[in-house]
This record gives sequence, C-alpha cells and structure tokens, in this order.
Amino acid sequence: MICIDLNCDMGETAGNQPGSPDEALLDYVSSANIACGFHAGDAQRMQLTVHAALTKGVAIGAHPGLPDLDGFGRQEIRVTANEVYQLTTYQIGALYGFVKAAGGKLHHVKPHGALYNMAARDADLAGGLVTALYDFDPKLILYALAGSEMIKAAQGKGIAVAAEGFSDRTYQADGSLTPRNHTDSLVTDVQEAIKQSIMLTKYQQVISVTNSVIFHQVDTMCIHGDTPYAAEFAQAIHGALVQEGIMIKAPSM
Repeated sequence: MICIDLNCDMGETAGNQPGSPDEALLDYVSSANIACGFHAGDAQRMQLTVHAALTKGVAIGAHPGLPDLDGFGRQEIRVTANEVYQLTTYQIGALYGFVKAAGGKLHHVKPHGALYNMAARDADLAGGLVTALYDFDPKLILYALAGSEMIKAAQGKGIAVAAEGFSDRTYQADGSLTPRNHTDSLVTDVQEAIKQSIMLTKYQQVISVTNSVIFHQVDTMCIHGDTPYAAEFAQAIHGALVQEGIMIKAPSM
C-alpha cells in the first residue's frame, strides 16, 4: 500500500487571536509544523497548538523561520550558516519545551518560508540548519523540499529525511517552488490541488507552470494553514487520497 504523510503549517496566529483554523485542519493531517515565534505565533499559540495536536494524535514538528514578523518569514534576509544554526536551535528548543511539558514527543523539523527556500538552494545554509537539528536531536526527521540541498545535507549527516511535495503551491521547471510574489504561486482550485496531490503521491511527478514534467519522489505533502481555504483543501485532499487507496500516516522516527 502506498503511504503518504499530510503535513500542515500551523500555530501562525497570535495566541489571543480567535478563529484559528488549526483545530479543523488537525482532523485531516498526520503531522503539524508549529510556528516558533520568529515569523509567526507566540508562546500561548505554541502551547495551544501542541495540546490540540496531541489530543488529535498528530505528529508535532518545529517550524522555524527567519526573524521576520512583518513579512511572515517570507522576506529573504542575509544570514550566515552559523546564524541559521543559532535561530534554528533556538526555535526548536522553544517548541520542544512545550511538547515535553505536555508529555509529548517532538517528531520533526520543517523550516518555513524564505528560510526553507534559501536552504533548499544554498548548501552552506542547508548545512547550518541540518547541523542544528543533528546537534539538538539526531533522531528528529527533517522535512525538506524534494531534490534540495537540505536533502543532501541531511543524508550527509545520517539524518532521516522526508522529501516534501506541495498540494497548494506551483512549481518551476527546475523543481523549485514558484516565488510567492508571482501571481501563479498558489494552487487555489481544490480539484487542481487534489490532482497535484495524487500525481505526486502515486506517480512521483508534477507539472510545472511551463508544462514540463518534474519527477519527485515524496514522503510528505504540505497544505498551508494560513490560506482561507485550508480546511476545505485538507478535507478534500485527505478524502481523495483515501479513496485512491493511499494510507495517510506520519513518517516513523
């Protein structure tokens, strides 16, 4: 049987803001990437989201980003490999504290936004990020863009890695994600998102914005939690994958 993880970026509102969609999303995903305060979220939201994920039996991961609250972590900032190491270690530690206090176990690390994209293409930054994960706990799984420098760095360190595909993002011909400042960066039609999810999961391929075929073997599929249609997408994609006979399950540590 084909197995795939459905992951979602979560905890990206302030703790005192009502209307977080995380509770609904947790019914359909198998792992949650929880913001650690640098690009979004705060201590209250981390605690609430950790508790909700544990209640639903969803695997918990740290979602570290650049220190960019104004730009939601999507603005590229010049950083060194050691600075990436520092900010990654700091944020993993913050979320780990809440997970441990709640009696849970930290499962994975997935960088956010600009940090994710920068480390995907820059071997030095990927090395700083992966070394932070390794030094904190080498048993943690790295969620990283399929075919990226992060994958190579993790494999070099002997860290388990889950190659990631995206249900709701478009791809460039080189396998990178379409930059967020492009009008066609997001998949906004639920049927297109379902089609892309099934293609990546069953056939290890995706069609780029230039209609070229990209071959990607993926272990986990991302649905972004900050879009207004996130819960609708999660429910529809979950249902379509199950109908295809695909098991939805977080990667084993």
